[in-house]
Amino acid sequence: MDPVVALVLCLSCLLLLSLWRQRSGRGKLPPGPMPLPILGNILQIDIKNMSKSLTNLSKVYGPVFTVYLGLRPTVVLHGYEAVKEALIDHGEVFSGRGSFPVGDRVTKGLGKCACM
Repeated sequence: MDPVVALVLCLSCLLLLSLWRQRSGRGKLPPGPMPLPILGNILQIDIKNMSKSLTNLSKVYGPVFTVYLGLRPTVVLHGYEAVKEALIDHGEVFSGRGSFPVGDRVTKGLGKCACM
């Protein structure tokens, strides 16, 4: 088999596997734009004006939506009512902290960093 054909075949399989994993993990997440494999929605968000980009996405997907920053899904709450409902009405559900890789690296996993 030609090495180029084998390489294209392997890359195609990796791409399909990545798409399948992203699709299967979205079952419990709010709606959002379709992410690209590995990159996520980075190309759809203007880093210099992130608030405007997220406002535009909220007009399409509603006040609670999911964007992928790389391979990591991120749920965005946009607007006062969405944040109030999450933090006041459902405070117990949202009271935990997520992982913060930089903080974990600084503390070597021995505790929480005050930088969160």
